[in-house]
Amino acid sequence: MNRKTLVLPAVIGLLAPVLAACGGSDDGGDAIVVGTTDQFVASKDNTAPLDPAIGYEAGVWNVLRQTVQTLTHIPRGGGEPVPEAAQSCEFTDTANESYRCTLRDGLTFSDGTPVTPEDVKYSIQRVLDIKDESGPVGLLANIDTIETKGANQVVFHLRTSDATFPYKLATPPAGIVQKDKYPAKAARDGFQVDGSGPYTMKPEVKDDQVVKVVFTKNPKYKGDLKVLNDKVELDLFPDAAAMGTALEDNEIDMMTRTMSPEQSQQMLEKPKEGIELTEMPGLAISYLAFNTEDPVVKDKAVRQAMAQVIDRGSIATGVYGSTAEPLYSLIPSGVTGHTNSFFNKYGEPSVTGAAETLEKAGIDTPVKFTLNYTTDHYGPATASEFELLAKQLNSSKLFDVDVAGTPWSKYRPAQKKGDYAVYGMGWFPDFPDPDNYTAPFLDKNNFLNSPYESALAQDTLIPQSRRVADRSAASGTFTKLQDIVANDVPVLPVWQGKQYVASRDGLNGVEWAVNASADLQLWELARA
Repeated sequence: MNRKTLVLPAVIGLLAPVLAACGGSDDGGDAIVVGTTDQFVASKDNTAPLDPAIGYEAGVWNVLRQTVQTLTHIPRGGGEPVPEAAQSCEFTDTANESYRCTLRDGLTFSDGTPVTPEDVKYSIQRVLDIKDESGPVGLLANIDTIETKGANQVVFHLRTSDATFPYKLATPPAGIVQKDKYPAKAARDGFQVDGSGPYTMKPEVKDDQVVKVVFTKNPKYKGDLKVLNDKVELDLFPDAAAMGTALEDNEIDMMTRTMSPEQSQQMLEKPKEGIELTEMPGLAISYLAFNTEDPVVKDKAVRQAMAQVIDRGSIATGVYGSTAEPLYSLIPSGVTGHTNSFFNKYGEPSVTGAAETLEKAGIDTPVKFTLNYTTDHYGPATASEFELLAKQLNSSKLFDVDVAGTPWSKYRPAQKKGDYAVYGMGWFPDFPDPDNYTAPFLDKNNFLNSPYESALAQDTLIPQSRRVADRSAASGTFTKLQDIVANDVPVLPVWQGKQYVASRDGLNGVEWAVNASADLQLWELARA
């Protein structure tokens, strides 16, 4: 998603100067106040940033998860999905192609309207019908038909086997929405979100940009989550520095996405009185991606040579300190099936090896291109990271690289159109399974809108991996997928991030408030 688009630092839209409100406002009341640098901006290209059929960023999903209920959810501490809006869900065949859920009794939307199987069908079908080109439709694209049975059952018939489908039903695009508030074939413009989740929400908007969201406990909520507070206010800050100042001034209770590496490092080395730093497992990754039809990088030898030159360890340590570690695969360490495919193929950084790769392919050097990154989406350290990447490439004398930064609101549309030959991206997993680090990049209708195709990956390996209910038993298949990426280099993994959350004393549940997939779980927070 992130974000679900997405990297350790943040998932945002256009960053305009915004003065975030403090926790003592009338709207917030005695709310627990959480800070974020996520930005939600309505624009000509995206008039509905918080529609479940449109939004595919971690920050957006963190709003949706509080308000839109899904049939299943990932339990506290991780593991396999469990029922949420449903009282039970199960595959009804051995091929993992038919999945049936039975709704909880008395389930209603926040306005009291009953939630029916037809609402579930409508909600998911509209994601498939809208089919937004940068949206999350790929997560649900394997659905062939949706069938309702009686007053409380819905059955999903899949085109092919998919053992990961229960995880996909736990993501916001599978959230249940109301027909009278969400058009069947069009997005719901604006920032209001309604559903049957643990909270109702009220956005405060200025100049087509959200500056604050107030979440109020939904008294009609019936689900598997235990809501431990009555109100949470999400305050949006223009940068990590402003958010940190608000925490020190006791204007917010917790800051989440995204703390800067310097802030985390400073708090680790010199803890501040009254403020606690909590480290959590992190599964976010950062990577370079390529328009493999662009003449500059069309020959995979160019991409392979970059993989040989770049020193991931220097970037992780030099820019992010203890908050990141080098990554040699799309699947990060800590996820089933991880293997260091890039290191296995290329070893330590080698300019000599890269020169041989380019010479063998007949590529003239230096190879000239622009290294593109977004200025306001993945945190304040991104600019330093890309300056260092360019320095490494240019120092090899094999490349002549410029660096260009662009706000996310313009960056993402340009990237999807193929305007960039080489560009930086990040990824927060939609769900903690190796499939979600491979299929979104290699399968048809991939997240990057990349022209790269691997028939072996799309037609054989990805379907094969999804037939295996025991995910560890699919490790061999995922190793082959990672090796394909290391050989063809449609993307080039750079680092894997850690997650840190800072909070003031007197706030309980912080350790559960952000899970390994960077999902914000505000219902876990409570005053001491």
